[in-house]
Amino acid sequence: MLFRRRKPPTLSEKLREALWPRKGPLRPLRYFQKRIVRLTASPHAIAAGFTAGILVSWTPFIGVHIIMAFVLAYVVGGNLVAAALGCLAAGNPLTYPFIWAITWEIGRLVLGMDGHEHSNGIDLPALFKKLDLSQLWDPILKPMLIGAVPPAIISGLIVYGITYYGVRGFQARRRAKLLDRARERLTLAAENVPSV
Repeated sequence: MLFRRRKPPTLSEKLREALWPRKGPLRPLRYFQKRIVRLTASPHAIAAGFTAGILVSWTPFIGVHIIMAFVLAYVVGGNLVAAALGCLAAGNPLTYPFIWAITWEIGRLVLGMDGHEHSNGIDLPALFKKLDLSQLWDPILKPMLIGAVPPAIISGLIVYGITYYGVRGFQARRRAKLLDRARERLTLAAENVPSV
């Protein structure tokens, strides 16, 4: 192998690297941010696509988030790659438990449900095993779907604004740098032209 270490890492080194990476825990977030702002599309398209991915991640329909994000991004004129990145950012195994708890609680409050009256007598493993959606709808899916609306709207507005202005600023700085480089090259080329 070309880039293999001479001395393989020990178990303690592997555990330390898994818990606290050598490059820092924020490196993946910085990479993710750079990946979003470097997309080649308008700031609106990138922000709309990324926001579409964030919005659908609040819904309880895990298996179809990416498809829903693509459809929503297409409808609002968003970038599909940004929509996929939005789904990955908001909807992942680390965030799903929090999303489910938040949306269920908000939905329960909005619907005015008492937690005890709907939670008694529900055997979730049996319902999921049979996939009986009619019995899952009232106690679980309906509150989660209704409870997803307020946080989705709030996070969508915030994410769209941050992404739009971040991408717009990055693209303006990039254009200015490219223009400066082009001017420098033209100046050097003009200086190196032999006089007749």
